[in-house]
Parts: sequence; structure tokens; C-alpha cells
Amino acid sequence: MGKPTGFQEFNRELPSKIAPEERVKNYNEFVGLYNEDKLNQQSARCMNCGIPFCHSGCPLGNVIPEFNDAVYRKSWEEAYEILSTTNNFPEFTGRICPAPCESACVLGINKPPVAIEEIEKHIIEIAYAKNLVKPTAPLIKSGKKVAVVGSGPAGMAAAAQLSKAGHSVTVYERDDRPGGLLRYGIPDFKLEKWVIDRRVKVMEEDGVVFQCNTEIGRDISMEELSRNNDAIVLAGGSTIPRNLPIPGREFNGVYYAMEFLKQQNKRVGESPITTAEIFVEGKDVVVIGGGDTGSDCVGTSNRQGARSVRQFEVMVQPPQQRTQNMPWPSYPMLLKTTSSHEEGCERFWGVNTKEFLGDENGNLRALKVTDVTWETDVLGRPMKFAEVEGSERELPCQAVFLAMGFVHPQHTGMIEQAGVELDERKNVKAQEGVYRTNVSKVFACGDMRRGQSLVVWAISEGRETARKVDEFLMGHSLLESKDAVSAFAY
Repeated sequence: MGKPTGFQEFNRELPSKIAPEERVKNYNEFVGLYNEDKLNQQSARCMNCGIPFCHSGCPLGNVIPEFNDAVYRKSWEEAYEILSTTNNFPEFTGRICPAPCESACVLGINKPPVAIEEIEKHIIEIAYAKNLVKPTAPLIKSGKKVAVVGSGPAGMAAAAQLSKAGHSVTVYERDDRPGGLLRYGIPDFKLEKWVIDRRVKVMEEDGVVFQCNTEIGRDISMEELSRNNDAIVLAGGSTIPRNLPIPGREFNGVYYAMEFLKQQNKRVGESPITTAEIFVEGKDVVVIGGGDTGSDCVGTSNRQGARSVRQFEVMVQPPQQRTQNMPWPSYPMLLKTTSSHEEGCERFWGVNTKEFLGDENGNLRALKVTDVTWETDVLGRPMKFAEVEGSERELPCQAVFLAMGFVHPQHTGMIEQAGVELDERKNVKAQEGVYRTNVSKVFACGDMRRGQSLVVWAISEGRETARKVDEFLMGHSLLESKDAVSAFAY
């Protein structure tokens, strides 16, 4: 281990941020980097536990104590080699992952956990600076062709691993640029898009072909795709948003969150916008939904110059610390104050939206809401709510963003043509660990298979699916297995 007494000597410190009043003036990333001494100190806090629970906390099975030790010793090539063995895109997870590994950090039992996410980000950025990130595809190809549908994190991970195995891979994307949710869902102030472009360039050098502006099921039929490829990976994501079908839903000013976020990302990236402009300068904004997507709407609204921003959540306010029902090392559902909340936002819990109210021109003018109380079970989980009598009121509002999650992938087109079975939640049915659908050479991974989830889970499923596709095509696979890597680390 780097320094046996490091966790006693150094406190957790995160890199500095640009002040909220300055960073809302643009859409640039605003989190800085550690200097050399701080990076050394933060990696020294890792205790190199006999049983490192951070491994199991990370969906990718990252070998965390080992790369922390390499960072402490400033062995950058070793650190990058360890990290890239399990994670194809540390530059993404190091910026936007909620870091379940840190929730499982043993040091986190009685002290702030190791800053694993930031260390991961520093490893990959140093690796790029030192020209350590290079193509990995073998010179001798397998002769097999694989189509990956969707260029989000699951599709990109599957494509990268399949290329590494020697297969010819084409990634199909219906948008104008690759990246999926990373490009047209995550705001630029959290993930600037040159980060995606840099990785896409490496993958193209590896031989991966990205074919954009191409929707499978419309521009190319599934029958044609199947005929021209030895295997197909469906990685299109969960794209149908959850609606709020209450009176007044039709008024102008009520939008899905992704309509708003995608349009602003296109605006920043200077891509053509083909839908009606959504702009909230000088407006009272309400975001319905308390998750990360809702937080992204808050940050984007502040940057557009909204007069006021409120965020509603129908659930009760989460606790600030672990309760007896959230034991370590499980991922706790705690109160999370994001960088967007720091920039200005009134947050409300236990609020139920009853009706959208509009004016004579069909434009949204207010919301009718009530407070609610929740009945919970013995584990503290909410079961059902009841409205608080006399709490009904109107709140002025000219723009609402529905950020309540996604229900399932789009069925029309590709999925219907593919003939794949759906599970009870209307996701593509493919057993975890197998990832193969009922159609012989069609596999599924990421949100399209598991439902709405984290970027880190999408990368994990993309990698594991690539291994199963490789086994299907070749009878065996030399691609890394998450379980095998973690077992070796122990």
C-alpha cells in the first residue's frame, strides 16, 4: 500500500470549483484538478483493505486499491493499465458517476471515504497527456462482423471490447453524432463533448465504424442488418419518458426533461435544432423529479437566466446520514445537494402536482399542488401517500420539466422488427449474465435490457455482453471478465 498511515494523516479533499455565480455564465466544466501533492495525499488515504468492499460497490469491479497504490507511487502507466482492464471510459465515469464504490469504501464507515472517482478521472487524464491511451485491436482479424445499435455508454463499451477481440464492428446511431445520452442528455457543464470526441477518435483508430443519422428499423431494416452481420447488439437505451397525465398536460410550457436538455446540448454543440425552441430566460421554472436528470434541468435553467427555479419531489426528504435501514456498505439513499442546487434552487419534498393551469392563449401560467404525507413499512420504505388537508395551492410557473425517469425503450421500428421478447417492464428480455435474446444472434445490454440505470452499469453490461458475443462467435473468449479480474485482485 502507498502509505500505511495516510488515512490518519490526510482528510478527504475534492478539487476546487469555479464559484456558482461565475460558472452559470457558460456551459463549461467547472471542476478543477488536484495538484501533484494533493493527488498523492488523496491516493495515500486508501487503506488497501484486506477485503476491499469498493470492488463490489463498483458495477465494473474496478481494482481500486491497486490503482490507488500506483497513483501514490506516480506509476502512471501501471495505474492506467489497472484501471483500463475493467473500465473502457474512466473519463466518463470520473465525471458523472455517483460513485457507489465510495459508498462501499471501508474508510467511509467512520470517516469520509477515499475520493475514488476523482482519482480515476486524474488517472485517465494523465494517461491521455502521456500518450498512453492507444488502440488495442489486434492486427489479425476474426473475419466476423458485428452491428451495435446505439452509441451510448453500453454500445460504445460493447463496440470497444468486440474490436479488441478482433471483430469488425459498426455502431449505428440515429442522432447526428455518437455518444447517446452522454452527448444529448448530460449537460456540457458536467461532461464537455470533446471528451466523447477524443474517445471516439481512439475507437475509430481501432477500426470501429460509427454510422450516424441512421435509425435501425427505419433507414435500415432489422432483416438487412441481420443478413449482413454475424451478431447484433441492441444497446439503444431506455428512451420513453414517464409522463404526468393530469389536467392541463397539453398547455405550452410543459416539457419532458430530455426535450430541454437535448436541445441545449445541440445549441452548445452547434448542431441543428429541428424542434420548437425551449428557452426559460425570465421565467419561473418548476422541475418535477428529484433525481440527476432533474438536477441537470436546474443547472441548465440557471444558465439560461430563469427568474426562479423550484424542484419538486413527491417523496419525503431523504436523511443526511445512513440510518439503520441503510447499513454500510449498501448504497444509501441520502440527501444529495448537487452543484446545480448550489447555483440556485428551491427544493420541495412531499409535493404532489394535481393540475397544470393555463391562460387563454394555451400557455402554462401556474401549477395546482398539494402537500402529502407518506405511510412507510418497517424498513422505512414509502408505501402510499395521503394529501394534507387544506394544503392545496397555486404556484406561478411558465415552464415545467418532467424529470421522473424513463419507462422502457422505444418499441416501434427496430424492436418490433427484431421479434425479440419483452419482459414484464417492457424492456428487451435477455437474462443477466447471458445477454442473449430469444432471437439467435441478437443480444441486448444496458438500459434497453435492465431499464433506466447508471452510466457505470451501462459500461459494465456492454463489456459483459461483448464477452458473450465473442464466445458465441468464436466458441471461447479472451476478453476480461469482471468476476475474474476482481477474484484475481483479491
